[in-house]
Amino acid sequence: KTIAGEFTYLNMSDQQKKGFKELATEQALYPQEQLLKVKESNKSLNLGIPQEISMQENRVLLTPESVAVLTNSGHEIMVETQAGESAKFTDNEYSESGAKIVYSAKEALEANIVLKVEPPTLDEIEMLKPGSTLISALQLGNQSADYIHALNRKKITAVAFEFLEDKVGGMPVIRAMSEIAGNTVMSIAAHYLNSASNGRGMILGGITGVPPTRVVILGAGTVGEYAARSAIGLGAQVQVFDNQLYKLRRIKHALGQQVYTSTMDISTLSEALEDADVLIGAIRAEKGTNRIVVSEEMVANMKEEAVIIDVSIDQGGCIETSELTSLKHPIFRKYNVIHYCVPNIASRVARTATTAFSNIFTPILMQMADVGGVEEMMYHFRWFMRGVYTYHGSLTNPAIGKKFNIKFRDLNLLMAARI
Repeated sequence: KTIAGEFTYLNMSDQQKKGFKELATEQALYPQEQLLKVKESNKSLNLGIPQEISMQENRVLLTPESVAVLTNSGHEIMVETQAGESAKFTDNEYSESGAKIVYSAKEALEANIVLKVEPPTLDEIEMLKPGSTLISALQLGNQSADYIHALNRKKITAVAFEFLEDKVGGMPVIRAMSEIAGNTVMSIAAHYLNSASNGRGMILGGITGVPPTRVVILGAGTVGEYAARSAIGLGAQVQVFDNQLYKLRRIKHALGQQVYTSTMDISTLSEALEDADVLIGAIRAEKGTNRIVVSEEMVANMKEEAVIIDVSIDQGGCIETSELTSLKHPIFRKYNVIHYCVPNIASRVARTATTAFSNIFTPILMQMADVGGVEEMMYHFRWFMRGVYTYHGSLTNPAIGKKFNIKFRDLNLLMAARI
């Protein structure tokens, strides 16, 4: 590679050059072919599914069929014994699908990624492995600052169902559970209207020659839409209230009928409630703050034995007289109006809800493994990152910070800092 060397080569005879090339080939002086690096296999996930300890929670996050899909892809799943029993899935079904059945909550909670439906209790948080990931509901209306501090002390990366988005900006978990809740609330209302439940003794709907039941729905979102579908199908007279005109237009289009719709004008709403047999509260909290739209005075002016179902109770409720109840004691009466304020109405149909959960989270977990883990999932997909509310000891959700007066850090900046 020296000038002298190049000069010498140029002055060689053809025979000498041929011999030089043969020697160069033998000594591997020419560039050699090399195989490209093959993409490494997906990162194996270590997942834990503990049994839900809340008395009113019957759902589980993955069905045995979804567990089989994940374990066949090389992922390890630990399922606490009887975790799926309330949803009618047996330990044997999970075991046959490739899951490892563990016999204590601690073993399941020590997984790298814990999958729960209800948010963990403070005792359960203490059993989580430091630096692990929690995927569960948050139920902000029922939480305190201590819950956030407990997660941050363990440096947990927490993902909330309520904030999780999909690729097109929708909220898949909220949508699925809202569809279930909307379909279920009318059967609940029908139960408490009948005489066997000491109700008004009315059929939900209407028959020939008898005025139909009057149903007022607050909120024109997914719950409101599916509640209205059920009520209309039974023959009830439906009125839908919402302050967002685009939602009112959407629900009329979705229902394909000219249902009565109105903004939440106090006078109009009060008049509608005085004649209502059933009131469905389905207004979703905005930025972590619930809105009370029905005052105690409005409730006092309702018919005796009318039924109120506050689906929004998960976020604190939208009716002033609402108080949290449970499946064991689901109702109370105030002003002789029946109040049903059980959170997680979808838990009443646990098997259907579990299947809906599995349909959402199985593809997410498979994609998580494909990109290399939870942090890579956050880094590459903004729709997933929106579900994260604590990360490595920091609160990252502004609405939660404002609610509990806790300092928060911008997750986008934390992600950029890891580059």
